[in-house]
Amino acid sequence: MARERNLDLVEVAANANPPVCRIMDYGKFQYERTKKEREAKKAQKVIEVKEVRIRPKTAMYHVGFKLNRVRDWLKKGNKVKIRILFRAREITHSQLGRETLAEIAGDLADIATVEQAPLMDGKSLVMLLGPGPHKGGAEAARRAVSHARIRPPTEEQRAAMPASTSVEDATESVEETTESVA
Repeated sequence: MARERNLDLVEVAANANPPVCRIMDYGKFQYERTKKEREAKKAQKVIEVKEVRIRPKTAMYHVGFKLNRVRDWLKKGNKVKIRILFRAREITHSQLGRETLAEIAGDLADIATVEQAPLMDGKSLVMLLGPGPHKGGAEAARRAVSHARIRPPTEEQRAAMPASTSVEDATESVEETTESVA
């Protein structure tokens, strides 16, 4: 029957009982499927992650110029990674970097959401911002940055955690113990 019409007999569902077959032009079917895939690929939006590097001693006036570029990237729908680079003994004053990131998050709260709170990555402090306004405004963004943990808990600290404790609760208790030791 398929040969009479110059078409192909294609098995659609081999696992079905009985197996399901269809009479179709298989070449045309493959062409239409690839055409649909190409159209779907065109409709996808590629999100890039841009990065801005700032030193902890950089004045907010100069950071403002970089924030203008960050605003443009966020308006285009890109994510932005803000990295505070520490050199030598600057790492002992990581709170300056955290304050800078809190200020940046507050300034950009109308256009950006803090997707990843500041974390230490080697000798730098990294925060990830995504497009879209932050819920709660500038103060909520500053609080999200200032109350976030800088370092993830170590394996020893995770082992000492009770099973019902969340990571946020554990970091608070770890910070309390480090303060009492110091």
